[in-house]
Amino acid sequence: MNIQEKIRWRYLQFIKYHFPFLWCKHLYKENLGKVTDFSKPKDINEKIQWLSFYTDTSMWTMLADKYAVRQYVAEHAGEDVLVPLLGKWDRAEDIDFNSLPDKFVIKPNNGCYDTIIVKDKKKANFEEIQQRLDASLKHRFGFENAEPHYLRIKPCIIAEQLLETNEAGGLKDYKIWCINGKPHCILLCTNRDASGHADLMAYDLLWNRHPEWMSPSFRNEAVCAKPEKLEDMLKFASKLSANIPQVRVDFYCINGKIYFGEMTLSSNFGMMPYYTQDFLTEMGAQCVLPNRLFSEKVKTFFNRWTPLL
Repeated sequence: MNIQEKIRWRYLQFIKYHFPFLWCKHLYKENLGKVTDFSKPKDINEKIQWLSFYTDTSMWTMLADKYAVRQYVAEHAGEDVLVPLLGKWDRAEDIDFNSLPDKFVIKPNNGCYDTIIVKDKKKANFEEIQQRLDASLKHRFGFENAEPHYLRIKPCIIAEQLLETNEAGGLKDYKIWCINGKPHCILLCTNRDASGHADLMAYDLLWNRHPEWMSPSFRNEAVCAKPEKLEDMLKFASKLSANIPQVRVDFYCINGKIYFGEMTLSSNFGMMPYYTQDFLTEMGAQCVLPNRLFSEKVKTFFNRWTPLL
């Protein structure tokens, strides 16, 4: 690494941890090969970025918190759709494994990719699990992909019931895109393997498959039958997304029982590569950006241009 490369690397590390707004601009160019248009955002990626840095995202923090969001879901959709909670701890060393069943899922509330699935507690290495979760709690996920709303989450650990199915394609993740409080389309994740790879499919609200909405490299031949409780999932998504310009609401449906997954305000950190540009633009056209109060404009301007310490 020459001197110029070292200077550039140090600069990028500096903005990554102190100026998320500048870091997001860099990531957008690196991932999508273009500059974000913050003055006149058009497609849904640009509008996610604009909402993230030009509006009050305190609600985003609550909805991204895998523990706090449970109360929001209970109030707006009912406790019956929540995956049963088995435990909550503020520190990894406090986890009471004796209280957990033979199978469970355990994860931090403030990030992604850190979920640990235990299918046989007798074979689990509790010390290793605690070490992984302790590292997850200390790792501030929001820095990685310029998602500062994650940085405001008070970290904890939760354990939930393990959802299992014998259906072909395994556990299916129904990701319902909602725009202006109404379901717009569905992204289905199926055939997930041990590495985390899954087949992605796009459907409209009547369960018609639309491979043309997906970028060529993400298209596949997978087909999935219409879920038994699709209409109910759409109703729940409407209730949960009310008064939110855009959000992805995820559900599972197992043997006719609906379970809430998560709510995502910055899907793929607002840099989705799996939809075509035409479809990203079409989604963006549907998303109406909110009018901001003067105080909100001032606060978000301050947040964009002052360093995180």
